[in-house]
Amino acid sequence: MSEDLAAAASRRIDTDPDPTACADLLAAAFAREPAVSWICGGAHSARARWFRATLRTHAGLAGARRTALVDTEGRLLAAAVLTPPGATPPAGARALWAARTLLSSGPHALGRTLRYLDATEGGAPAGAWTLEFVGVRPDLTGRGAGRTLLDHVLTTTPGAVHLTTADPANVPLYRHFGFTTLGETSLGPLTVTSMARVPSQKTHEDLGVLAPPCERRGQTLRCGDGGMDRGDGRSG
Repeated sequence: MSEDLAAAASRRIDTDPDPTACADLLAAAFAREPAVSWICGGAHSARARWFRATLRTHAGLAGARRTALVDTEGRLLAAAVLTPPGATPPAGARALWAARTLLSSGPHALGRTLRYLDATEGGAPAGAWTLEFVGVRPDLTGRGAGRTLLDHVLTTTPGAVHLTTADPANVPLYRHFGFTTLGETSLGPLTVTSMARVPSQKTHEDLGVLAPPCERRGQTLRCGDGGMDRGDGRSG
């Protein structure tokens, strides 16, 4: 058995991974992702606190999904976070998220998170799930972990999937998975690309580019991906 086949055989999907473990993996995976760097700065500790506050609130959403690729000992190799259509944290949960983010990450991170949410609100097709984050443990980038996880996520998500990414290098990688570009938004130094994928591969117009704004997704951040498998040209 080759090394790649042996690695694949030792991996499995976990559909209920620990939110804190996911947050810590994503904090490492998003070390150089433009949007998270703009929000949190360059320190790993700041990213970890921000991801923990965000995923803690996200876990309380009805129907929210966290999916991970893990090894035989249950250690996370890659993680993805999805929000169901129309899911919005109640006012109390939003206020608690804001307080946690303010205390743990500071007013700079809170303000920029809110600016990102405002700038990207309403870009998803009606009824689409939102892929909030997908990231790979940095030492596994380029080894297929991201592709395995994203293949599973897209296969098991019922209906269209929407995401945003502020890393232009990730746009062609998502196109590889059937995503179509819906538009771009400028935010400070960022160019944020909105993309969507539907199982039937509908046209650009069918994806709802001109649809009315969808429901606000509360304090979840559609930052797309971290730790992409750029070595083999696939998403992760």
